[in-house]
Amino acid sequence: MRYRSRVAAFASLTLLAGPELHAQRPTLSTAVHAYVAVDTPTVALTHARVIDGTGAPARVDQTVIIRDGRIAALGSSRSVAVPVGAQVIDLTGKTVIPGLVMVHEHLFYPTAPGIYANLAESFTRLYLAGGVTSMRTGGNLNGYGDIGIKHDIDAGKKPGPWLDATAPYLEGPGLGLDQVHELTGADDARRMVNYWADAGATSFKAYMHITRAELGAAIEEAHKRGLKVTGHLCSVTYREAAALGIDDLEHGFFVSTDFVTNKKPDECPGPGAGQTALGAVDPNGDAVRSLIADLVRHRVALTST
Repeated sequence: MRYRSRVAAFASLTLLAGPELHAQRPTLSTAVHAYVAVDTPTVALTHARVIDGTGAPARVDQTVIIRDGRIAALGSSRSVAVPVGAQVIDLTGKTVIPGLVMVHEHLFYPTAPGIYANLAESFTRLYLAGGVTSMRTGGNLNGYGDIGIKHDIDAGKKPGPWLDATAPYLEGPGLGLDQVHELTGADDARRMVNYWADAGATSFKAYMHITRAELGAAIEEAHKRGLKVTGHLCSVTYREAAALGIDDLEHGFFVSTDFVTNKKPDECPGPGAGQTALGAVDPNGDAVRSLIADLVRHRVALTST
């Protein structure tokens, strides 16, 4: 993650101090070195405007000292001494920010009706060029593609951000995409979780037509391995998913079906029905407040994408 082709991106990365910065840097391949402009043990970024990501006001005329991929000092350029031998980069007129952490991204793109192509090679580089230093693929239609490029990035063979690589979607019949496996029950959900965890997936995403039994089985197996499960749901309500132990829910409340009148268990009434029902409830009313309180009680995060 900290191997950038642009100084500003390199600076923003080191401010992130993500998990990979705590481990020894891998040996970079020749192909990755083509994207590296700054590769020295000690770097001094001088006279920069710094936004630290905490909500505090931007600080002007700051110097950032980076040593072995970690921030060693940060403060006014008048008071921070530049170490002997450091590579000095004058960032007058430029801003240093934390690396962007994206939590619902994809490495595929529709190329024809019902067909989603693997664009991991270009997408990971584009994310990196845009300042993204950590990202979760919130759904996988590439199978081993997402996992393989994560391994190559971790090993220094390819440029790209640190990836939380989700497995292929956990989904039941109803979506109608040949690229998506249709679960046949709870045992199949357990098998799929263990198969892809063994293959190197680092998280899972449930989709619109999964049943409660399948989702519960998938969550149980993933948690046994220390992995998390998120969901873009429809057949299972948010309250039901929280009770099953889901870790995260995608798209805020936009895809929830908790407020659909006479919703049938384990059936997706369609996204339109969910959105219509959501639009009809009072956001400050008891029903919404009760659902939010239940999610908080179960420590379920919401991704607002």
